[in-house]
Amino acid sequence: LVALLAASLTLAIGGGWAPEPDPIPRRWQLDAEIGPLRVHTVEVAGEPMAYFYLTYKVTNNADSDLLLAPSFEMVVNGGEAVRSGRDVASEVTAALQERLANPLLLDQIAIIGPILRGPEHAREGLVIWPANRLAPESITIYAAGFSGETATVPVEGAKPVLLRKTLALRYAAPGDLTGRGDRPAARVESRWIMR
Repeated sequence: LVALLAASLTLAIGGGWAPEPDPIPRRWQLDAEIGPLRVHTVEVAGEPMAYFYLTYKVTNNADSDLLLAPSFEMVVNGGEAVRSGRDVASEVTAALQERLANPLLLDQIAIIGPILRGPEHAREGLVIWPANRLAPESITIYAAGFSGETATVPVEGAKPVLLRKTLALRYAAPGDLTGRGDRPAARVESRWIMR
């Protein structure tokens, strides 16, 4: 049923039936600067494993303090959405934090909490996914939790679905990632959608 609902929703969104976000935010919205998507190899249990990662910075320029609870999902080659952090060992996060050498960089759990107003209270985060496919044709990342805008969409024969304003980041097919080093994947699109 969940797969059927997701497929129906995808068709609805692809067919232009899903609502578009308001061009001017009418609810709270955080300013999110999403860094480049990169691949890095980390030794896990004696074996080299490849991981996608990116960093981001969030600033609260809204009218009040807010709760920051971001979520990131990656879709490779139009397949299943994978939430960041899934199948990522804590030593991988620690290795990337050490590599990036930013004492303000928080992992996806530590960043959750109140975010005060103003640029001096901006928070920086790190998100990671296993790179299970080293020659992807397409990569899309959906970043949610940066806007309070929602919309309810009726679904025939099922309960209505609540959509949230989400940042969609689409990347060009990077080709073979083996030996890519620290070169980022080229972002070809960044836009707000309802998802």
